[in-house]
Amino acid sequence: MILHAVVAGLLSSGARVHVVHGGGFAPTPAIQYAVKELGYDLGVIVTASHNPPQYNGIKVVGPLGIEIDRDTEKKIEEIYFEERFRRVPWSRAVHEASVEPRVVDLYVDAVVDRVDKNLIKSRGFRVLVDCANNVSSLTTPAILRKLGVKAYTLACNPSPTPYREPEPTPGSLAEAASVVKALGLDLGVGHDGDGDRAIAIDEKGEVWWGDRTGALLTAYIAEEKLPDAPKRLYTAVSSSRLVTDYLEPRGIEVAWTPVGSINISYRLLQEGGVAGFEENGGFIYPPHLLARDGGMTLALFLEMLAKKNVKASELFSELPRYYAVKTKVPMPREKAVEVVEALKEEYMGKPGYRIVTVDGLRVDGEDFWFLVRPSGTEPVLRVMVEARSPDRAKELAESLVEKARRLAAR
Repeated sequence: MILHAVVAGLLSSGARVHVVHGGGFAPTPAIQYAVKELGYDLGVIVTASHNPPQYNGIKVVGPLGIEIDRDTEKKIEEIYFEERFRRVPWSRAVHEASVEPRVVDLYVDAVVDRVDKNLIKSRGFRVLVDCANNVSSLTTPAILRKLGVKAYTLACNPSPTPYREPEPTPGSLAEAASVVKALGLDLGVGHDGDGDRAIAIDEKGEVWWGDRTGALLTAYIAEEKLPDAPKRLYTAVSSSRLVTDYLEPRGIEVAWTPVGSINISYRLLQEGGVAGFEENGGFIYPPHLLARDGGMTLALFLEMLAKKNVKASELFSELPRYYAVKTKVPMPREKAVEVVEALKEEYMGKPGYRIVTVDGLRVDGEDFWFLVRPSGTEPVLRVMVEARSPDRAKELAESLVEKARRLAAR
């Protein structure tokens, strides 16, 4: 419904519109790649990404394949709400959208060509992909087959009936993890609704957050694929401290950004670096696309496994171990902002803490860190905690939630 409304609006304004073959369905990174490589002026993607259907929205992509910046987004919204847009006479309008048939195949081939497919094929990998019954069903199984990987698919039939919640988390990927372990597969991966995230599952059935996968991939890319690129990683403040613990001793600078992959994309564009990622499974490989891409992430991870000739669990065992708790406290955004400001007053200037305020409040202590920030998509305060033990992480998270509720009630 929203897709047809977008097409109608663009046609009435005199734009030439091309809809992806197959009814407009393709992963977000496939459309972004096609905009860049096929020379389109803009792309428009209708997606709720990892969110429930009521959060469906419109993502506008610029000619470089990156979402437009926040300022341009605001200008479009102002034009829309002030009704300053122009219509062309019906006789001059394009009356029908064309079909663009190249998007899916172009994207699949591009991902495969970015890695050593012969090396990957030589390992005879067996991999499970959980597509959440969404658009990555059209691409990730094909990518695996072209890489010589035996693909096992779970929920890879596009359907309006959800198989699980669209955000890939240890909870939503529990069934996929049990299948990986039961079948003795080499790896599993879970995508979100629009296919720009990838969460890894090792051969033991353990689900790993994206900052774990991202840290390993960043070190590998810096050493093996982009040795001449600036030794710099961009990651959101929601990523684990293990990122700095693991990468800085390897000579890779870690630059913190506000949450949101668009912030990472533009820092990479302006300043350069080897990679960018978020803890939610979004990873950016600059030579391919300056936007997060679940299919590319999986291909790179398989190449890294093949190159190092190890099991996935052995790779993850190299990382410092932190235990995470992620939760949210329902409240209006203005209250969430007040809670964050109150916590800033409490922690700023306290000895023994490292404070980051680029997005909410991040506090790093000796054996833990936490982040509190107003959500950009829901009326909630997001709370993330990591500590060296699960009990310590749970204790800190419960304490923060209780304090946040108390502060919001003032």
